Amino acid sequence: MAEADRIQPISLEMIRTLIGMPTVSRDSNLELIAYVQDYLKGFGVESTLVHDETGKKANLYATIGPKDKGGICLSGHTDVVPIDGQDWHTDPFQVVEKDGLLYGRGTSDMKSFIAIALAFVPEFLAKPLKTPIHFAFSYDEEVGCIGVRRLLDILEKQPVKPAACIVGEPTSMKPVVAHKGKKSTRCHVHGLECHSSLAPTGVNAVEFAAEIVTYLRGMAKRKRTEGPFDPGFDPPHTTVHTGLMHGGTALNIVPKDCYFDFEFRHLPEDDPEELLGEVREFVETRLLPEMHAIDPATGVRFEQISQIPGLDMKDDDPLTQLVMALSGANSTGKVAFGTEAGLFQQTGIPTIVCGPGDIAQAHKPNEFIALSQVAKGEAFMRRLLDKVRA
Repeated sequence: MAEADRIQPISLEMIRTLIGMPTVSRDSNLELIAYVQDYLKGFGVESTLVHDETGKKANLYATIGPKDKGGICLSGHTDVVPIDGQDWHTDPFQVVEKDGLLYGRGTSDMKSFIAIALAFVPEFLAKPLKTPIHFAFSYDEEVGCIGVRRLLDILEKQPVKPAACIVGEPTSMKPVVAHKGKKSTRCHVHGLECHSSLAPTGVNAVEFAAEIVTYLRGMAKRKRTEGPFDPGFDPPHTTVHTGLMHGGTALNIVPKDCYFDFEFRHLPEDDPEELLGEVREFVETRLLPEMHAIDPATGVRFEQISQIPGLDMKDDDPLTQLVMALSGANSTGKVAFGTEAGLFQQTGIPTIVCGPGDIAQAHKPNEFIALSQVAKGEAFMRRLLDKVRA
């Protein structure tokens, strides 16, 4: 019998249950949140919900153990990315087990971590805890870590907040001490439309937008060749990327409006406001004078879509040392993707990213997590249990 076939995770049924709830970011997550709240209540654990402004989404926060101590927070997001246009070989919202792998949307990113944490509730309750365990399960992480901000606003005002946080994003159970920050921006270019035969009398919003995109591409090339660099990241430098562009109505009309979305995924040492400031200066000194010479009503406007701070922990931090011991790892890592960890750290809570699964499987069709990774996640939780018991 293969080794994978002998692995019987205690969290397997919980993983199946959570994957079966299609909590795509554009939809509500209340079915999953209600399930978790009822599950915890069945063990006598009360939880607090923090809803969004529509009431259709919610964060969940719960504490196991003493309420007068900081404790360790296990944080994860409940939302998943869409499956639209992806070539899935199985039902993405039903776990399929094959050859030691669990297929399904969210298996890797990151419902398996949440499922493992929940599956261990009975064990956390079996004996008194000297150090409390907190659960922080959020909404809309995939669209800018939106939900957790509301939860952190409340936690920041509490007399006792978590002393440390472990974010269970997929890192193959390797402790991640740093990740890049992300600043996403939408640029609106407003021009002056006219008949294309009289193009010089108009202000072509698409063409001026293209000049800004070209400038951004130049910034990307400069970062790639000049740095700054941190070899712990892959890629080892700040990246600049334009991902979406819309403008114009017809070929024979000089377009009046155009917008495009771009992002900086920056090293912790790079200031995203300075990066955006450089783009603004280019627009103000090079483009606006030319646009205003034709029509002063034209212009360029920048709108923030989202911003996620980077994470920057030290290898000798007590939390880093704890998570290395819990995971059995002998080294730490850095990643290019963003998480809510930077927001926890910004709130004054030391935070590490460490969870089962491989980020290479995230957001792809036929997403999966290896049963061996689930087993490592459960081993991590058992070691944590030993640390927090009285």
